[in-house]
Formats: sequence, C-alpha cells, structure tokens
Amino acid sequence: MNRDLTEGEPQKVLWQFCMPLFGSIIFQQLYNIADSFVVGKFVGEKALAAVGNSYEVTLIFIAFAFGCNIGGSVVVSRLFGTRAYGEMKTAVYTSLIATGALCAVLMMAGIFGSGWLLELIRTPPEVLADSRLYLDIYVWGLPFLFLYNVSTGIFSALGDSKTPFYFLAASSLANIGMDVLFVKGFQMEVAGVAWATFLCQGVSCLLAVGVVLHRLAGIHVEEKVKIFSWRLLGRIAVIAVPSILQQSFISIGNIIIQGAINGFGPSVMAGYSAAVKLNNLVITSLTTLGNGISNFTAQNIGANKMPRVRQGFRAGLKLVWILCVPIVLLYFLAGRYLVYLFMEDITGEAIETGVLFLRILSPFYFLIAVKLAADGVLRGAGLMGRFMVATFTDLILRVVLALVLSVPFQSVGIWCAWPAGWVIGMILSIVFYCRGPFQAESSAGAQN
Repeated sequence: MNRDLTEGEPQKVLWQFCMPLFGSIIFQQLYNIADSFVVGKFVGEKALAAVGNSYEVTLIFIAFAFGCNIGGSVVVSRLFGTRAYGEMKTAVYTSLIATGALCAVLMMAGIFGSGWLLELIRTPPEVLADSRLYLDIYVWGLPFLFLYNVSTGIFSALGDSKTPFYFLAASSLANIGMDVLFVKGFQMEVAGVAWATFLCQGVSCLLAVGVVLHRLAGIHVEEKVKIFSWRLLGRIAVIAVPSILQQSFISIGNIIIQGAINGFGPSVMAGYSAAVKLNNLVITSLTTLGNGISNFTAQNIGANKMPRVRQGFRAGLKLVWILCVPIVLLYFLAGRYLVYLFMEDITGEAIETGVLFLRILSPFYFLIAVKLAADGVLRGAGLMGRFMVATFTDLILRVVLALVLSVPFQSVGIWCAWPAGWVIGMILSIVFYCRGPFQAESSAGAQN
C-alpha cells in the first residue's frame, strides 16, 4: 500500500513508517547471523572464522546494492511527493535496468577476483578453502541481492514499509531452517549455509520484483511511460554513486581491518566474526532507519514542506535513541551469552575477544545513532558532498587508528578505533545538518 509521508503528524507518520523497516533489517541480518550461528555450532571455530572472513568481502557487493537502493529510493520519493507519477514510473524502470547491468559487471569481478582478495587480506591457510567456497556460491546470487534491494527501496519511496517486512520475515525464517537442514542434515558444512542463503534470497527477490511491477501497473497516468531515461539515471547516480562510494570505502576499510585481525589467528578471527555480526545488526538497523528518514525528507522536500523535515529529524532521533537503550544494556551486560550463541566453548580466547569488542563499542551506539539520523536527512535532501565528508572522515580515522593502535595494544587497539571515528563523524554530520537549506522557513512549508 502506497503512503503519502507529507501529511499527518510528523512523529506518528515517521514512526509508523520506520518500525516495519526496523523489523525488516532485523530479519535481513538474520541471514548472516544464522550462517555464523549454524557453522559455529555444528561445524566448528574454523568454519565460523571462514564465514566471518568471507562476510567482510561480501560487504563490498552489499555496498553497491545499498547504493542502488538509496539512489532509486530518494529520486522516486521526490517524484512521488511532487505527484509526477509518469516520471516516477520511468525512474523505477531505469533503476531496475541500471542495477541489473551493474550487477553483471560485479558478478564477473567476483567470479575472477574473490580468491585474490581473500589472499590479499592474509586469510590463514586453514580457513582459505572454506572462505573461497562460500564466496563462490554467494557471487552467483548477486542478482537476487541487487534486485531485491532496489525493490525494497522503491517500496519505501512509495511509503510502503510493510511489504518488504513480510518478505524478509518469511525468507529469513526459512533460511534458518534450511541452514540447519543443509549443514546438520546433509552435512554440507560451509557450502550449506551459502546455498541456503542463495535459495531464500532468490525467492524473496522474485516476489519483491513481481509485486513492485504489479504496484506500478495500478498507478494510472495519461502520458506514455518511458522504460529508460538517461536524465533520470543521472539524477539517480547523483545519489547512488556517493552512497556506493561511502559503503564501498567502509567495506574496504573493514577488509583492511580484517587483514590486521587475521594476523592474530583463528581464535581472535572467530570472536570478532561473532561480535561484529552483532555490531552490524545494530549499525545496519540504525542505517535503515536513517533511510526511512531519507524517504520522509525527500517526499516533504518534493512537496516543499521544509518544517516537516526538521520535525522528522527530531522524531527520528527520538526513535533511534529509544531503540539504543535496550541494545546497549544487552550488549554491555550480557554480551558473553550473545557471543556464546555462536560457539561451543564459553571460556576460550574467541569468547573473550567477542565480549570485549561489544563492551567497548556498545556505549557509543547513542552517538553513531545521531550521525546516521542526520545522514538520513542529508541524503534525502541530496546533500551528498557533505554526507561523504562526514562519512569518509569517520572511516579514514577508524582505519588509520586501527592499524596504528594494533601494534602496541594488539586487538584491543583495533576495537577502540571504532568509537573515535564515530565521534568525529557525528560532529560533522550534525554541523552539516544544522547548515542545511531545510533550516530556512518557507511559506509553503508551514503546512502540516
């Protein structure tokens, strides 16, 4: 069901829109968490390290898919807000076609380059074969990953956050069952979790694309709708390319950090693999809520309702802080039991590594939540230059500090680099938000 985000009380509208998005990303993260959980419990520590090691490489592909999602979503949101439905349809078709072409290029790069990348990050020989196997299967599922992400972005642009939630809830629960079946029942080990993800993402992708096309067919316009537009592709690229660069550089930074972590051996790798999945669950959830703020911002800027943009930011900030409270308490106080979910030995070095990682990072979730909420407004307003400055400063500082501090303080120094980058990035994002054009009053924007 399409929903207009330019009408109604801003906090109520934004919260109702964002909560299904939050639920969706929780289920989406279950894909990776389930993979680590199943191999850690039923195969062993080295298999867990292999899946976690491969996960850092898959984040590069996810970065491109995320960029395609947000680029199409912001442009479609703006056109939906201005009621330009014919052009909006063209933007959707253009986004799907361009994403398919980009995905084909990345598949070729993944098929021929993933093994080289695993060696580049100093993957230990005892986990290299399983890491390569997982990645080889994952790459063939990239079309499902990309087209599904674009489809969910379109749903969000139309104000519908519930449909993606239903798809992800069903496919994620199915993925957990298939992980256990393939790994424990069929004894497929690491390959089993990769094939389970491939199949479940494939089904959810086909359903999502089908519903998007059906939804568009129900929006009637007078003019003939073009299937592809270079002009609209340019508008999408203005948002998508910086988002792709942002996420790609974050992924590359994580790969560099993974290379430093790999030097401490499989036990530290396994502990980090478990803890970083829990950390990424939070960061990705907050980022997705930021995407919801982007859609809210874009629709209201399209309708020239600038005061609602500021009201939406305040409502979004309140929402992410409320969600952070139980997460921070859980991770800081009960992190050992969460990390133990992925392992059999509750006293080993891997467990201690994961617990310390969570205790160092979790108190700073309140700060990164502020940054991601502000980033959502910047993206929705098309202020991508400012968005990139804040994000790249965070990333560069985090990577440099991780490499420098890992020498005197070993792995603990790497964990401390995260909060340092988050603090500086948050300050920059808030400064850029406060200087945004939506801070000026407009006569048209006085409407609610």
